[in-house]
Amino acid sequence: MEVSGTVYDRSQLFYMPRVSVLSTSGKGTMTDSAGHYAIRLRSGDSIYFSYLGKETQKFPVKGDQLYYPLNISLAVTVDSLPLVVVRPTLYRYDSLANRDEYRKVFEYSPEYMTSNGGFNLDMLFNGRKNRQMLALQSRLVWEEQEKYIDHRFNKTLVKSITGLRGEALTLFMRMYRPSYEYILGCENDYEFLKYIKDMGTKFKQEWGRER
Repeated sequence: MEVSGTVYDRSQLFYMPRVSVLSTSGKGTMTDSAGHYAIRLRSGDSIYFSYLGKETQKFPVKGDQLYYPLNISLAVTVDSLPLVVVRPTLYRYDSLANRDEYRKVFEYSPEYMTSNGGFNLDMLFNGRKNRQMLALQSRLVWEEQEKYIDHRFNKTLVKSITGLRGEALTLFMRMYRPSYEYILGCENDYEFLKYIKDMGTKFKQEWGRER
């Protein structure tokens, strides 16, 4: 069954974004910018909320919960929240501009056969040019993927989740930098953020032993 609702601050006047919504069966999601969430639960599940490392009590979910929202207010006031300045991301626009600038390279595909079934002699005798174009295409795709990883796995986000600073933060980001394929494979933001949190906990334990 699906349970949904909105998470507010203590005053019940302000929405709470990026609150973890968890179930005792292991399901999880996060509230959006308007504090809203929706999560599918198993029969007999309980639901609880986590923010800045503090968890609420667990609330058993009953069948009649399907018919009305489960709203909750956390013991946090907006004034006490860490200040986070959110600026419009330029990644998407940069990526589109990059694709437009190198459109011929991204869309390049050597055609060795002509439309009437013959051989394209220009392609056959221009092997060096073909290799250069394909190598440049591969390089541009790699650079685009690296920029996407930098966009998602950025210092501001990682620092806010793990609490790491300075040398430890730099080392953590180098050791646990996710691959492009891993990020795309995450079903939702919660799974990706949980990866950062879990790896951060592991790193701090190892960092403490070495110190």
